[in-house]
Amino acid sequence: MTIEAVVWDIDDTLFDYAGADTAGMRAHLAAEGVLDHHESAAAALAEWKRITQVHWARCEAGETDFLGQRRDRVREFLGTRLDDGQADAWFERYVVHYEAAWSLFPDSLPALDALTGHYRQAVLSNSALPNQEYKLRTLGVRERFEAVLCAVELGVAKPEAAAFLAVAEALGLPPERIAYVGNEPDIDARGARDAGMLGIWLDRLNSPLPTPSGVRRISTLGELQALLGGHTRFGAPSTFG
Repeated sequence: MTIEAVVWDIDDTLFDYAGADTAGMRAHLAAEGVLDHHESAAAALAEWKRITQVHWARCEAGETDFLGQRRDRVREFLGTRLDDGQADAWFERYVVHYEAAWSLFPDSLPALDALTGHYRQAVLSNSALPNQEYKLRTLGVRERFEAVLCAVELGVAKPEAAAFLAVAEALGLPPERIAYVGNEPDIDARGARDAGMLGIWLDRLNSPLPTPSGVRRISTLGELQALLGGHTRFGAPSTFG
């Protein structure tokens, strides 16, 4: 079977989340006068990243909701007992700086353009739908995707097969006709593989980790069209790309 659709992760795949988060938080902490409470700006940013990973994992596990994880991140980072309104206000001030730094990776639009007319496209993200819909519209690419599915609304997150199968159902395609592209080798690529899709690991950082069995690995989105055009299952010639 040939690949008919490409499903995308967003953060750190199409959208430079790490870059925007770092730049936005650095500007926010400077404006809030919080940098003085840390050994260095780099240490403060590393602590924010660690806390974000911990509480987002709690959200994915169903231990808290989207707003809850956000508020808990702020409280732990500041080390103070804030009520919900105070935590929300602090985070919203950060969001102003974060959104000012938003950008797609330089290879994202060329890749989306190259696939248009050859493959259907959709999104599956371990985030919340309002958050990712807003992001895609702000970045000017929402109309590229037939469907945008997010873990918070699905009630299941990557790498669970049910998350990948939900987007396959939304597209009306069997999993084997879908390629999934993401920056995480396990959560994205191996999870997609286990659900029956072609799992593609976008390794922008040239990780020393081995490529999971049955997963394809690329270092830039410029490699994607050739990979898809040459990819076949059971040796059949591809008609796409």
